[in-house]
Amino acid sequence: MTRNEFNLLYAIQKHGMQSYRKLKEHAGVSTGFISRAVKEFQENGYLNAEGITEKGLEALAPYKVDNAVIMAAGLSSRFVPLSLEKPKGLLTVKNEVLIERQIEQLREAGIQEIILVLGYKKEAFFYLESKYDGLKIIINPEYNTKNNTYTLFLARDCIRNSYICSSDDYFEENPFDAYVYQAYYSAVHVFKKTNEWYMIPDSKGNIAKVKKAGDEGSIMLGHVYWDEAFSRGMLELLEKDQSVGNYAQVLWEQVLAEHVKDLPPMEIKEYPAGSIFEFDSLDELRTFDEYYIHHTHSKIMRNIATVLQCGENEILHFQAIKEGLTNTSFVFEVRGKKYVYRHPGEGTEMIISRSHEKKALEIARATGVDPTYLTMDDREGWKISTFVEGIRTPDYNSFEDSKRILAVLKKLHKKELSVDWAFHPWEEAAKIEALLRTGKDGIVDREFDTLKEHVGKCLAACDGDGVRERFCHCDTYAPNWMLTEKGDTILIDWEYAGNADPGCDIGTYIMDSMWEIDQAKAFIQEYLGKENSSRLIFHYLAYTAVISYYWYVWALYREACGAVMGESLYNWRVMAKRYSGYLMKEYHL
Repeated sequence: MTRNEFNLLYAIQKHGMQSYRKLKEHAGVSTGFISRAVKEFQENGYLNAEGITEKGLEALAPYKVDNAVIMAAGLSSRFVPLSLEKPKGLLTVKNEVLIERQIEQLREAGIQEIILVLGYKKEAFFYLESKYDGLKIIINPEYNTKNNTYTLFLARDCIRNSYICSSDDYFEENPFDAYVYQAYYSAVHVFKKTNEWYMIPDSKGNIAKVKKAGDEGSIMLGHVYWDEAFSRGMLELLEKDQSVGNYAQVLWEQVLAEHVKDLPPMEIKEYPAGSIFEFDSLDELRTFDEYYIHHTHSKIMRNIATVLQCGENEILHFQAIKEGLTNTSFVFEVRGKKYVYRHPGEGTEMIISRSHEKKALEIARATGVDPTYLTMDDREGWKISTFVEGIRTPDYNSFEDSKRILAVLKKLHKKELSVDWAFHPWEEAAKIEALLRTGKDGIVDREFDTLKEHVGKCLAACDGDGVRERFCHCDTYAPNWMLTEKGDTILIDWEYAGNADPGCDIGTYIMDSMWEIDQAKAFIQEYLGKENSSRLIFHYLAYTAVISYYWYVWALYREACGAVMGESLYNWRVMAKRYSGYLMKEYHL
């Protein structure tokens, strides 16, 4: 069946047999074509006096949409702060929940089978099963480590003639149909430079090329339709990649871009500007729904407004901060001044005392080590700090940067400060280990017990060497330092601070630097100055092993809670093994 024949027959199926003028509007074909095609349809038994026949429906059957897959697994990190409290698909926009509006539009088009793929805060979506009969839920357990290629792979048994949708799209008019001629990607035409995905058409209006960023052209926006042929081709690529993982971290559009010539054709289907919306930030949502200017239903926004004594409408320009292994943070602006909001990570309440952290922050501010701190809620764990412009993190390869770091640590350690709690990495690691061993996966590292034994021997060898506890930060890796253009050196994030061996501060910096032993010794000697001795060098090398072991165990726990630790987990294990192994061999422990 040609496209025009399909358009006309589907128009009759959808709207009934109407005047040629009306059918022309619905089908987008000429009245002359309608006259000829209607006659042929009647001759073929597709139409009778009452409209489309069973035979006509059979002719349309290959184009019938089987179902829709709605992807709702992602974190939507760009949509801070609202996405920290609920998935973006569950936001209420113009008095309708985004995902519910989309489900209603699909059902209105006659698409009853709808599959939701969930991940982040999945439980918040479960009520939809009761609200909509026939809804199917698939859980993506790796939503925080893999991109939507894996989401679609998990739904592979359901995908045939299928709409592929995002839970956070908003369509002014219902874009869905019960029958679709061929695969397409919805698009809008832009006339300015953007960082979106652009689709370059061939002579037939199908995608010939996909590129990231450009000027005028058709950008990907909204829903997609995969016909059965395209589904087979794309799913074959995704299945083959499961053992390789080249596409695990990318959007499925990247796969399309690389294989567009190998896949069945996909049309570029343009919609009028202002008919499809994707809200990438709260600022964008506010331009669409003015309600969000003053009321966001967000506890985070209320916290900010209360602390800074401002209206929610004055809280602007949100930007997620990538760094941060324990928590999630974002920058925002109020009355022309920038601040940072820290939101506590899942499961951190089990390993962090927020009341201790608050006291540590107050000490850090009073001593000038962290002048950015404004306020913190020691019950819920959120914190607000001032944002510092023109900063950089220290370069592990710069000894001048190392000197700046050490100057702050020497000053902190010499103040003889003390609090009523302590941070002992060996004991803290044991507590976390106990949590891990009671979990469903336990500890799968086969060398864990050997590593623990070696680190323990290094720690035992430090007994009686005369190094006293000081008030320490205990998390001194580079991202927690801010070096300003004016020469200030600021140490932030005091969650693990307490009375501790100063080796915790020295060792953490060495650990994250991945330095070899000789580099670490030079750093330690710079810290010790005139107090330099072989006994103290051993002590700080040993504590590098101890603190590396602690952070490795900590990283295992964070991943068990769903966090993504990346290569840090492996690196910290390497450093615990490297330094304990060196001391075991060199000092015959």
